[in-house]
Amino acid sequence: MSDVSTLAPDRAPPRRRDAQATRAAILEAAKAQFARLGYDRAALRDIAAEAGADVALIKRYFGGKEALFTEALKASFRSDRLRGWNRATFARDIATTMAGAAPSEEAPTHGFQFLLRAATSPTTAPLLNVAVQERFLEPIREWLGGEDAPARARVLAAVFIGCLVERLIRGEALEGRERDVFIERVTSTFEALLGDG
Repeated sequence: MSDVSTLAPDRAPPRRRDAQATRAAILEAAKAQFARLGYDRAALRDIAAEAGADVALIKRYFGGKEALFTEALKASFRSDRLRGWNRATFARDIATTMAGAAPSEEAPTHGFQFLLRAATSPTTAPLLNVAVQERFLEPIREWLGGEDAPARARVLAAVFIGCLVERLIRGEALEGRERDVFIERVTSTFEALLGDG
């Protein structure tokens, strides 16, 4: 008679779970799904499938669809970039970037689509407002400092978003005199917003 232990196939050790990687994958899938479909049409099962995770993990890691959406919104604002801005070159750096072509990779476009969809939905617009205040405007206000920083931050954000939309629609880099004039005018606009007066 054979020993039962010799007939059983060797089992691989249990795969080590990586909660942090799974959570990050769910968050990235959520950003992509919300960008493509908006809050109302995005389904948790599709987000989980795209992340390669069980849908129950969304509840475990995020608590549900609204909390996942809120986390995805917060992750879409990289406020850490604001700390690295050089005040002396900021206006010209932004103007030069905005005169260039829109990013060819999909991630920045998805992020922008995500924010636009959130802004136009009655369900998600209030969540977006909170995220914009905490993760975008507050760091800009702190970075600007000085008199009327809240109003200046709001105008700076509006001009920045307007330039971003124009660049995304245009798609290609500006050239020649048009590029030069664009950079000079946008630089002047941002320099005025950086001043205290």
